[in-house]
Amino acid sequence: MAIFLTGATGYIGAHVAANLLSQHDAMLNVLVRARDTREAELRLWEALQLHLPFPAFYEFLQAKIRIFRGDLTAPQFGLERADYDRLVHTTDSVIHCAASLNRKSEKACLNVNLRGTLEVVQLARQSQYYHGLRRFSNVSTVAVAGKRSHEIVTEDRSIDWDRSDYDPYARTKKFCEHMVRQLMRDVPLTIFRPSIVLGDSRYPETTQFDMVRSFVFLAGLPVLPFRPNDKIDIVNVDFVADAISTLHMKENPAHDTYHLSSGADSQTFRQLTTALAKARNKRGPVFLPVLEVPFTGAVNVLAKRKGQVGFGAALMKVFLPYLTWNTVFDNSRVTQELGRKPVAFSEYSLPLLRFSRAHNFTYPYQEWPSGAKAGGSAA
Repeated sequence: MAIFLTGATGYIGAHVAANLLSQHDAMLNVLVRARDTREAELRLWEALQLHLPFPAFYEFLQAKIRIFRGDLTAPQFGLERADYDRLVHTTDSVIHCAASLNRKSEKACLNVNLRGTLEVVQLARQSQYYHGLRRFSNVSTVAVAGKRSHEIVTEDRSIDWDRSDYDPYARTKKFCEHMVRQLMRDVPLTIFRPSIVLGDSRYPETTQFDMVRSFVFLAGLPVLPFRPNDKIDIVNVDFVADAISTLHMKENPAHDTYHLSSGADSQTFRQLTTALAKARNKRGPVFLPVLEVPFTGAVNVLAKRKGQVGFGAALMKVFLPYLTWNTVFDNSRVTQELGRKPVAFSEYSLPLLRFSRAHNFTYPYQEWPSGAKAGGSAA
């Protein structure tokens, strides 16, 4: 029996997969969109090579990973009947990480987040019917809390159906939580809500650069249009992945919903910029909150342009509300249960910045070794 993990080729999902394999000796059923087995294994190797050397990955592929080539949004994932039945009968729990983060596209979020989650729930319902499901874990987001201002938000007070949603991503993830709670009432359920997931505290390398681009851009500005004492809730991805894996594997977690965030310990802009400036032997930026409105307006205009400028501005537009809301998400549940806290962003931000700039915001992927044959359990 195995954990059915969606989104294993994504940023958080790959961290979760590596953690489950290395720390929990778990068996995994993973869904990978690919034309053939070779492409599926290559995609999985690309996702996991940040975490595992090829020999370890190949050994896991042979013994611990079963790949199902399918599409999250297709009926029964587009699998042949025999493969879908095999997925149903070999799945004893589910971690649903896959999602569309395309915050500008209502269509993409509806298709992937809502239709995809419904397909995962239907798979889980069948597994529950035939042999019982140990746990269903749904990876959501703190963005389900909607538009906030100067707050500390707890898990039980996050969703307010009368509050406006920030974007299609937040809206669809909120409905996904509701769907899972309504349709999986007879299965132990865990909801995980990460905040801004930015970098790994253990090493500077990363494969996810969208938020990093915004961070690097802001780090280079001599003037910032923010209030210096506002907090920003950034959490390291290794903490997020460990929390998801550990609590999913735990027999009886204390709660059914967890904020995977920095919480009350979130650092202020001044703390972050002071630490970064000191590490670089430079002077920190000047804070001019009166520039927030014109800065936001300029970002909105530039986000409509094509090319690199428009792309960078669009990323900043997504990131900006989290910088100006001064809202953090209480994480006392997860820190008490794990017995530790996330690493402060200032402690690992400089290596992340240097790596990203040095590699022009790309990860130097390794090819499949020429002497290694394809064909693990997926074949």
